[in-house]
Parts: sequence; C-alpha cells; structure tokens
Amino acid sequence: MKTVYAFLADGMEEVEALMVIDLLRRTKKLNVVTVSIKKDLLVESSHNIKLYADKNIDEINFDEGACIFLPGGLPGTTNLGACNKLTEQIVKYNQEGKILAAICAAPSVLGQLGVLKGKNATCYPGFEDKLEGANCGGGVVKDGNVITGKGLGVALEMGLELIRVLVDKQTSDSVAAQIQYQSL
Repeated sequence: MKTVYAFLADGMEEVEALMVIDLLRRTKKLNVVTVSIKKDLLVESSHNIKLYADKNIDEINFDEGACIFLPGGLPGTTNLGACNKLTEQIVKYNQEGKILAAICAAPSVLGQLGVLKGKNATCYPGFEDKLEGANCGGGVVKDGNVITGKGLGVALEMGLELIRVLVDKQTSDSVAAQIQYQSL
C-alpha cells in the first residue's frame, strides 16, 4: 500500500487539505498520513479551524512515502516553504520521480525549489511568478511526477487525479461515483 504524506501547517487552507485527504482515504488502497511540520500535532487553519495531524514531521520515514501533498492557504504555504526538513525531501522526491502534489499557493513552494522548471503547472492567480520556469495555466495539471491545482474550486478534481495516478482510473471513477461527482 502506497503512503501519501499530507502536510499540515498553521494557516493552511483546510478544505483543500481535507477534500484531498478524504478522497484518498476513501480508496482504502492508500495509507494517507497527515503530518504536522511542527512538534505539536494541533494545527490551526487559515480560517481558525483546529485539526490534529496523525504525526509530526520527526515521526515519519520519508523513504516509505510515495507522494507528498501540500495544501495551500496563507500563511500555511509560507510555513511549508520555511520547513527545511520538508523542502529537502521535496527535492529528493523529485529526483527519485516520486509524486509531488500541491494546490493553490502551495505550488510556489515547488517552484522556488526549482521542481517546476520546464514543466506545465498551475497555481492560485497571482502566484505564477513564484513557479520559476513553469508554463502556467489550467485547473489541475499533471506533468511527469508533479500534480498542481489552481485552488479550492478544483480540490475534488485534484484528489481524483491523485487517485488515478497513485492507484488507477477504475478506483478514481469508483470514488467519484460514491460521492455522486460528475465532471462538468
């Protein structure tokens, strides 16, 4: 079973995080671990919603992961980008061809690490200049091992795309049917 590490930081956009996490867990084919970037498991979202992560960043083995997922939000994205342990692993995952997924403002973390150079990507409008070297545009964009989403409005599609990539299309379609989702 593949492990997805979903990183939570104070100031994150909670619906982006929870939508993707919920969809991935519905597959029952992925081990989805929510990870606080600080020692404390309690994380407060950008809209003052308190969530408890499964583990903190020092309690996980990055080598066991198949995917790193970064939700957006501010200052959550800034906090993720300032976490050296996380950014070092993002670079390593990219070098290993492991899946990197980020939505809203969070693709800027990937961009500032050079992960998006020469790739197609998307982000929340106004953050394009932080996607260094990327061709920008679209709702949910997959290019190689990187999947980016424009914002909260495409969180559902991003979750389904991650399922398609990490598991298979049949499972993605099954989850979409379970939640009564039909693409527009």
